[in-house]
Amino acid sequence: MKLISIKRTVNEGASAFFTANDNNIALAFSPTKSFAGKFRCFVVASVAAIILSANASAVPSKISPVNNSAAPNNTSVKVAIAIHGGAGTILKKNMSAETEAAYIEVLTQAIKKGHEQLTLGKDGTLAVISAIQHMENSPLFNAGIGAVYTFDGIHELDAAIMHGENKQAGAVAGITTIKNPILAALTVMQKSEHVMLTSAGAETFSVLHGLETVDNTYFNTTRRYDALQKAKRRIIEASDSAFDFNSPQDLLAYQDYKFGTVGAVVLDADGNLVAGTSTGGMTAKRYGRIGDSPIIGAGTYADNDSCAVSATGHGEYFIRHNVASDICARVKYKGVSLQQAANTVLFDVLNSEAGSGGVIAIDKKGNIAMPFNTSGMYRASIDTQGKLTVSIYKD
Repeated sequence: MKLISIKRTVNEGASAFFTANDNNIALAFSPTKSFAGKFRCFVVASVAAIILSANASAVPSKISPVNNSAAPNNTSVKVAIAIHGGAGTILKKNMSAETEAAYIEVLTQAIKKGHEQLTLGKDGTLAVISAIQHMENSPLFNAGIGAVYTFDGIHELDAAIMHGENKQAGAVAGITTIKNPILAALTVMQKSEHVMLTSAGAETFSVLHGLETVDNTYFNTTRRYDALQKAKRRIIEASDSAFDFNSPQDLLAYQDYKFGTVGAVVLDADGNLVAGTSTGGMTAKRYGRIGDSPIIGAGTYADNDSCAVSATGHGEYFIRHNVASDICARVKYKGVSLQQAANTVLFDVLNSEAGSGGVIAIDKKGNIAMPFNTSGMYRASIDTQGKLTVSIYKD
């Protein structure tokens, strides 16, 4: 709680005194025998009240302050975190030892950054942001600097974050100049009354709140550019065939089969569940296509009464089946385990329609599930006992 005090002595000994904190405003002045003194004193206090009240009203009432203070040294407090860097056709035979080591290193660094925030007693939001931002800054993943290209040769990025305590959420879609999309999503959650902002509007809002901007070419990478050229050649070659440009399944055939979306889910020391996801979407996407990642309930969801989920995969199917919230609903209303709920959605619901991908999920007890129905998923976790696991392929 912030306490602000202003005291000023004016003519004839009159004093104006104003105090304000997060919830209360108090205004007082000491009268004098002079009417002029009283009036000047009242003006001083009133102006202070107007200024500070205006500043306080600039923060939406729905926002809960993030707990940035260290938690007590209590060994009974349990925290946990899981992250992913995308699922898809990820085969050991196709990956060099150097590339594999690079993925392992970044995943390890990212999860340790997030876990450090948790062990310091920070709010889960900070842990999610720390882990995801680290992956956004790596060209290995389809998020931030490693984002795929659209059909027109640019990058359009999406991100979302959700806090399970009060179901606050923020998301951005189709942004092109914000360096770290997950920070833009956080800004929407904490600084606006909305849940999702898109394109130019989202960028304008982010700039107003001081987020770093970059030229769209900042996100360029040779690997992603080559993937775009390959996809466009195959699309052009198929233009005289039965290829359906409006079919998500036909579009999927021209991907590199690695959904490099990144995400994180955490249980913090206060028992809060938080989820976040960031992505560049599909290679050669067109017409402003937006996938599941920024859709609350589809690719990102958190509820303290059940679980937190971040998804990666063929977004159209994850949206149709509301994958993230479906997993949490099964935990909350059917009383099944987190692993059972996640497995049912991934292997039964999605597989029945060839919806490929994976999820990471964590429940209020710190249980972690990371199922995927593809050949691999970049993933890592640190459980409530502090055990670190980093994996890429099927076990």
